[in-house]
Amino acid sequence: MDSLLFEAFIYLAAGVCAAPIAQKLGLGTVLGYLAAGVIIGPLLGLVGAEAQRLQEFAEFGVVMMLFLVGLELEPQQLWSMRNRLLGLGGLQVGGTALVCWVVAWLVGTPWTVALAIGLIAAGSSTAIVLQTLEEKGLMRSDGGKASFAVLLFQDISVIPILAILPLLAIHGLGAETATAHDAEKGLRLLDGLPVWQTTLLTLLAVAVVVLGGHFLTRPLFRFVAGAKVREAFTATALLMVISIALLMSLVGLSPALGTFLAGVVLANSEYRHELESDIGPFKGLLLGLFFITVGAGIDFSLLAQHLVLVCLLTVGLIVIKAAVLWCVASLFRLRGSDRWLFALGLAQAGEFAFVLLSFVGQNGVIATEMARMLTLVVALSMLVTPFLFIVLDRLILPRMTEAQARSEDQIDVVGVAIIAGIGRFGQIVNRLLRSHGYETVVLDLSAETVDTMSKFGIKAFFGDAARPDLLEAAGIGEAKLLVVAVDDREHALNIVKYARQRRPDIHIVSRAYDRLHVYDLYSAGSDDIIRETFDSAVRAGRCALEALGKHPHEAEKAVGAFVRRDRRSLLRLAELYDPDIPPMQNQPYVDLAKRIRAEEDQMMTIKGAEKRNEIDRAWMPPPVTDKADDA
Repeated sequence: MDSLLFEAFIYLAAGVCAAPIAQKLGLGTVLGYLAAGVIIGPLLGLVGAEAQRLQEFAEFGVVMMLFLVGLELEPQQLWSMRNRLLGLGGLQVGGTALVCWVVAWLVGTPWTVALAIGLIAAGSSTAIVLQTLEEKGLMRSDGGKASFAVLLFQDISVIPILAILPLLAIHGLGAETATAHDAEKGLRLLDGLPVWQTTLLTLLAVAVVVLGGHFLTRPLFRFVAGAKVREAFTATALLMVISIALLMSLVGLSPALGTFLAGVVLANSEYRHELESDIGPFKGLLLGLFFITVGAGIDFSLLAQHLVLVCLLTVGLIVIKAAVLWCVASLFRLRGSDRWLFALGLAQAGEFAFVLLSFVGQNGVIATEMARMLTLVVALSMLVTPFLFIVLDRLILPRMTEAQARSEDQIDVVGVAIIAGIGRFGQIVNRLLRSHGYETVVLDLSAETVDTMSKFGIKAFFGDAARPDLLEAAGIGEAKLLVVAVDDREHALNIVKYARQRRPDIHIVSRAYDRLHVYDLYSAGSDDIIRETFDSAVRAGRCALEALGKHPHEAEKAVGAFVRRDRRSLLRLAELYDPDIPPMQNQPYVDLAKRIRAEEDQMMTIKGAEKRNEIDRAWMPPPVTDKADDA
């Protein structure tokens, strides 16, 4: 027990120290955890053989992460990804496996061993890549979406890879070991069954996950939530994830794939946010533990014996995968930073390679010494990945931006309005302006969105509206209006700041995420600031008043009064907001918010419509926020 407590103390202390330090240095938490594992393992020797066992346990963090990713995707979104899922994912896995197979065979490796190496090298680290993309806010970029599609396909491809690898033992290094290993696989439900029964049970397991998630989880969560015991709901959420992972393992499927499907099924559930908040901490802890065990498991004695060879193999693996990814990205028209993100972000081997290497070693496909060597290569490629992201951020992207500035396509449209962002928000503004005869210049950072708009006859230009040269080419010097409709908070602020500095007289309309974002945009110089959900929420409130018996005219007047009061309070609070102080620690801000709430409560006690109207007229609407609401 003392040993267990000591090990728990070491791992938790390493994680607590590593994450904040690495984040402050701008290195990312993944690199911090990996470095912490190296320190407490090979360097100080505080942890030993249990690191491998802990790694198998910590890999469950990947399962939880894919469940949470699935919660963010509706089935329609997943279906819309099918081309990228099969195209990008299929070409990447097939291309990487083929190139690695050929290279390994050319250097004298038997073709069966070379094929096994190629299949193992085809995967990438779901844990590292998704964690890094989330930290950097890149999941919504074209490169981030493409990377996610490839990672999802790689999880699916594990199924046929696991079926192929044992067949290679027939011509491999020791087929007799496969028989012994088969005798040990008693936990798998499908061992020894005919193919048709295996297929049927596999499809049945997937159907249980999909149908159970749709029809059974809601009554279950409703029953547990009715008890109003928070830990019971958390335990139910964990039980569901573990049960699905166990079912998938029993039928030979990837547990991560099963929980991802369950997450997609529950994406529209009313319990989605509760599930995210309950499982999120466990996911973060287990992923951190996983990265620490990877660092702790690096065999430095073997590395010292074969330093040059291991380094060459690691570099060769990264170069081959990056080259294949670059070619695949080019075929699918990923451009600029998205192509670099895609190529370098997925250039490492994946965590599932540890499982596959153990599997092929036990099945006699690859010799034990070679399996140990390749395990070290996999670990080092994962350790190098955070540095690749640093190289991408600090070296490649700045130079590429300069090169793009010199070779930027000339914008051949002159308009009175510039619209930055042509997503679901910006395209409505664009349609409204053009329907009244105003010429617009549309910019968007997503090449996929620009291409999609062009298919519908909407002309847009690919580029970053935060770049001064692109705004100049778009006509910022002559335009009368700038609409900032991007969905990234910092990106929107950068655009507004430059535009206001360049053109003090231009009218700027900005899209805001929430109230705090309104304050930042107001300070940056935006004229009109529209909270993206405010107008729709006000309209919903008006409908609610009518449903409760208010006359439509009376409900309309009540909504109008509410909007005017909200505008006034927003302006008053904006003047006290300090971005360097959290709102709850800004005492003048808190005091004013309380006074405003008391004033609103006092308004509710005033009798008579005439008196209300008189007070409403005293609330002067400010010139800067939510001018264009439709309520």
